[in-house]
Amino acid sequence: MTVFEFDGEKYKKVSGHQKKWGNHLIEELNLKGGETILDLGCGDGVLTARLAGMVPEGRVTGIDASQGMIRTARQNEKENLEFLCMDISQMEFHESYDIIFSNAALYWIPDHKNLLKRSWKALKPGGMLLWNFAGEGNCKNFFEAVRAKIKEEKYKKYFQDFQWPWYMPAVSEYRKLTESCDFTEIEVSEENRDTYFENAEALIGWMDQPSLVPFMKRLPDREGKEFRQEMIEKMLRETVQPDGRYLEAFRRIHLRARKKRTDEPAIKK
Repeated sequence: MTVFEFDGEKYKKVSGHQKKWGNHLIEELNLKGGETILDLGCGDGVLTARLAGMVPEGRVTGIDASQGMIRTARQNEKENLEFLCMDISQMEFHESYDIIFSNAALYWIPDHKNLLKRSWKALKPGGMLLWNFAGEGNCKNFFEAVRAKIKEEKYKKYFQDFQWPWYMPAVSEYRKLTESCDFTEIEVSEENRDTYFENAEALIGWMDQPSLVPFMKRLPDREGKEFRQEMIEKMLRETVQPDGRYLEAFRRIHLRARKKRTDEPAIKK
């Protein structure tokens, strides 16, 4: 997996809509207070810290591949909460967690079969996945703009071997994939989380952290500044609404699944 570096402090300031989605997801957990929880792609650690506060007799681990995110997240560490900088696609846990939680992160992982298998190993028997991440149709305006931009004459030489950094599946595809990895009680659905940015500053902040990061990494300083400015101008034109706000499509995959208990019959293939 390609690891991109993010600025955790900047992300904390511009990720209000991700936090809103994550708080709704946390409410679905119905925590009792003693659970062990793994947060995949914990980012700045704000939601992870909330989880730790809800399980005073339990334990929470947040992992993220970005050192910048983990530096910010570690400001929240306490007795039952730790943060680890690691590649999620290489995680090695064995029946350690009751719940694996993730919000607005897993579309950065290209190989979800590997991810699901490693998550299955990390769960205790009877443990649960609760994930929400970008799906098919997400960020339509941004993706159309950036795909066109990297093909332009002055930029295309920097993207000749570029691999698209995101995996955003359809519901049917992801249901089949989860079923193939020995989970049970699988629920996969699409959520429409189309978002209005209140002003240009809010839209630009979201573009800078994290959307433009994979592209800026490929460009020299001068070209990077020009690329960023041209993308901002394009997005401001394409997404502005009559009331002065800016609208982008956010479509989410919502997954709930469980690892069978040891006393349950094997899952039939």
